[in-house]
Amino acid sequence: MNRSATLLTTAMNENSLRARWNAVASSLSRCIGHDVLALASRISIAAIFFLSGRTKVDGVLHITDGTYELFRSEYKLPLVPPEVAAHLTTCAEHLFPVLLVLGLFTRLSALALLGMTVTIQVFVYPDAWPTHLSWAALLLYLIGRGAGALSFDKLFKLA
Repeated sequence: MNRSATLLTTAMNENSLRARWNAVASSLSRCIGHDVLALASRISIAAIFFLSGRTKVDGVLHITDGTYELFRSEYKLPLVPPEVAAHLTTCAEHLFPVLLVLGLFTRLSALALLGMTVTIQVFVYPDAWPTHLSWAALLLYLIGRGAGALSFDKLFKLA
């Protein structure tokens, strides 16, 4: 086989491989669209924050003494008294994840949790940036694209 024929056969095989890959990618895009990605993002990031909130309370919403101590010693925030920060954080970690799972006020809830993520990154655990970056990516997706069709936002025609 001469060089031209070899190059032509290689190019055809590459085009065929590319065409097959593009067909697979296209069918994956149809199966795993925004609605599925948004639902998975909402549930996964909500679980992280909600479970964190549950560690701060006993019973329904009784904030534990240990939580107050954490905000006095380890979670020290500038300009916010530890008792206030403990209450705000605990309430936010319960409210916004529930709203995300429901897909209600999704962009606002994701924005609030992104603010918490940035605060945690800057003031509490600056070395935990890989974890916080993954949280931020999910939250930014929800802020930018919204809750998707499987949400109360869609049902109530909220942006």
